[in-house]
Amino acid sequence: MKLHRIYAIVLRFMFLFRRSYDRMSDVFYWPFIDILIWGLTSAYFQSLSADSERIMSVLLGGLILWFVVWRAQYEISVNLLEDLWNKNLVNIFVAPTKFSEWIVAFFLIGLLKIVISVSFAAALSFALYRVNFFEYGWYLLPAIPILTMTGWAIGVTVSSIILRYGTKVQTLAWTLTYIVSPFAAIYYPLGSLPPVAQNIAKFIPLSYVFENARNLLTKGTINPNDLLIAFGLSFLYLCLGLLFLRNSFDKVLDKGLVKVY
Repeated sequence: MKLHRIYAIVLRFMFLFRRSYDRMSDVFYWPFIDILIWGLTSAYFQSLSADSERIMSVLLGGLILWFVVWRAQYEISVNLLEDLWNKNLVNIFVAPTKFSEWIVAFFLIGLLKIVISVSFAAALSFALYRVNFFEYGWYLLPAIPILTMTGWAIGVTVSSIILRYGTKVQTLAWTLTYIVSPFAAIYYPLGSLPPVAQNIAKFIPLSYVFENARNLLTKGTINPNDLLIAFGLSFLYLCLGLLFLRNSFDKVLDKGLVKVY
């Protein structure tokens, strides 16, 4: 694995980001709209009850943490689609670029965009509503890696499916993460889910992170065992997703890279 080849792939997508209004809107426009709408909504709910002081912090904090998952997944699956739309896979792999370098570059792009999106959203929530995202403190140290790995796991799974079946299933790049979100309990406690959904949520690492984030703000406590379970699940899913992606890529190589378009 060569760092200069990884850097070249990252640089290519950063040039695309700088010159693409679509990519700029993904990083800035949609977080702005989400923070604005959810902030106004939570401010209204807070005004209805004197006992709901923390509702704005809980909702906006959950939203910003969700940006981590969404951005990690989005950068992998949509950047793969970018190469498919531009018929660029052959150009990439006719050069001495390794599969591992290609994937690591996507991970690095995702991390960079996470920093940009989360920083922008956190600054915006504080400027508009005086909500301090960093109120989570040290909890962000385990939470963000778990959320990122889960987003990567979803991203590589989506990419694997797209490689196998082509751009006719590209809608998964925008929809699969949101299929998981009801079981993640981003804005509500797990206990509010139906029993069947609660059982499914036990296998979703996001549910442990968001539940403990809420408990930290409202009760001042977390369950370390939940974070260990979440880390184990997210790491397992990421490993399985990478194996699936490697297998899908090998299948594509057997058929010929051009045929995935």
